[in-house]
Amino acid sequence: MLGSTLRRTLIAGFVAASLAASAAPAGSAAENLLDKKAPQFTLTGFNGQTLRLSGFRGKVILLNFWATWCAPCQAEMPVFAAWQHQFAPRGFQVIGISMDDDAAPARRLVERLKLNYPSALGDAGLAARYGGVLGLPLTFLIDRDGVVRARFQGETDVKKIKSRVNALLTEP
Repeated sequence: MLGSTLRRTLIAGFVAASLAASAAPAGSAAENLLDKKAPQFTLTGFNGQTLRLSGFRGKVILLNFWATWCAPCQAEMPVFAAWQHQFAPRGFQVIGISMDDDAAPARRLVERLKLNYPSALGDAGLAARYGGVLGLPLTFLIDRDGVVRARFQGETDVKKIKSRVNALLTEP
């Protein structure tokens, strides 16, 4: 579980990211993930099942870090659910990672939004492996070979994300 200090850091990071127009500083840890293998993880999903990134090898993955207190996150999630339905036959998978302190409100949000993709509670260790996750939402696109191909931080035009998803889905 995330401590209150990390939660305050996440909130401060979200505000800073929003003001910085969704761009990470050159050389940031998260930016350095681009064109590298995505960090692996194993979590317990809100449905009680094991969620492993490696279990989706061969699919284009949209990995979305979010929180219940993040309004832009809540706006994106139904869009990502629609994409999961639309693009799944082409080898697409959305994975949601809540950065909330407590699983209960995150689980309730997943149920309320009727999300059709696996979601789990993240932790500080996972956040660190993905560059700190200091602003939400934070979304990574991972290609079929497990390589991070794009990163979107803060409130992002979903049309830009969808364009990159389509491009990755058409790659051989």
